[in-house]
Amino acid sequence: MSKLTAVKVKSLREPGRYTDGGGLMLFIGTDGSRRWVLRVQSNGKRRDIGLGSVADVPLADARTEAAEMRSAIREGRDPVAERRAAKAEPEKVPTFREAARLVHAEHRPSWKNPKHAAQWLSTLEQYTFPAFGDVPVSDVTGPMVRDALAEIWLTVPETARRVRQRIGTVLDWAHAKGYRETETPTRAVSRGLPKQPKAKDHFPAMPWQDVPGFLLKIVGTPRAGETVKLALEFLILTAARSGEMRGARWNEFDLEAREWRVPAERMKGGKAHTVPLSPRALAILERMSELRTSEDADALVFQGSRLGKPMSDMTLSMMLRRMDTGCTAHGFRSSFRDWAAEATNFPREVAEAALAHALESRVEAAYRRSDLLEKRRKLMDAWAGYCGGAAGKVVPLSRRQGR
Repeated sequence: MSKLTAVKVKSLREPGRYTDGGGLMLFIGTDGSRRWVLRVQSNGKRRDIGLGSVADVPLADARTEAAEMRSAIREGRDPVAERRAAKAEPEKVPTFREAARLVHAEHRPSWKNPKHAAQWLSTLEQYTFPAFGDVPVSDVTGPMVRDALAEIWLTVPETARRVRQRIGTVLDWAHAKGYRETETPTRAVSRGLPKQPKAKDHFPAMPWQDVPGFLLKIVGTPRAGETVKLALEFLILTAARSGEMRGARWNEFDLEAREWRVPAERMKGGKAHTVPLSPRALAILERMSELRTSEDADALVFQGSRLGKPMSDMTLSMMLRRMDTGCTAHGFRSSFRDWAAEATNFPREVAEAALAHALESRVEAAYRRSDLLEKRRKLMDAWAGYCGGAAGKVVPLSRRQGR
């Protein structure tokens, strides 16, 4: 039976706790505050739930709310969380412009290349913000995206494809955040655009049969200094990317183990890579050690013209251009790959691992735990041996050597 009445509630002023039954209590504080509290058992624990001030909630309303909360708890619900959610204001849906900046800020720490980070946002600013930057991200439609891309789809096809991918990233993020009911309408957008011009060829590469003769020409050319010549030869012998070679530091090398350990942050795929070093590659490092200007373990191996700065990629490009090769530094990776496929018995996966290429098959990648280092060591020694004078000859390798 209830112990409180509306008249009694109004007259009570003494600090203390006054029960009404069913866990409903009137608390009067020493400061004169008067409030309703419901004491219940939830999941075996005592819980006090505030129902508001007596001045705002009459006794009858407090009893009604207490009954509703007891019923909710018996059903396994959390009435406090439900009440909080009901009072919360719905989150404002950002515009596409605002969403793009939020996505850029979230992703930027994961991008190693500052230039890529800047271009990611600048392309959206240039090609999408004028069209639908101020539209709520929930209301961006496939036709809007198509019309914006159509302006650049044939004139700058590569940039247009990147913009399409970046729009998709923003819209998918908005879907994951609950701002959109659907993901990116990629298929509809792509079908609504014309066929793009045929993509450009890969990096121009030197035929593998010409590499040994080219290396002989490097020795006598006056078109580059010794460091540049050695850098390019080292690049070819290790089948590395230009940036990996130019950024190489002495503390990455274990000459006793004949290994170059490129840290993950300097690899395109974000995974550390160990390069086995052939005798000729070691000889190049020994010569560079004689030419080094700093004993700092973190010093660059192939330093540029400016002290402490890496060699510019343009330095290698200019050398190749002056020698009228018609190829790029990056193209020598293709030369190596073609040689491995056409002139040796080494398995495809060994050659791909030497180039630090990710496996296309997720299943194959999941089962492979080895980096095939010892097999790659034989491959790189064979490549160095071929480059050292076996021009035009196929390197004979038994099945046992290639596996």
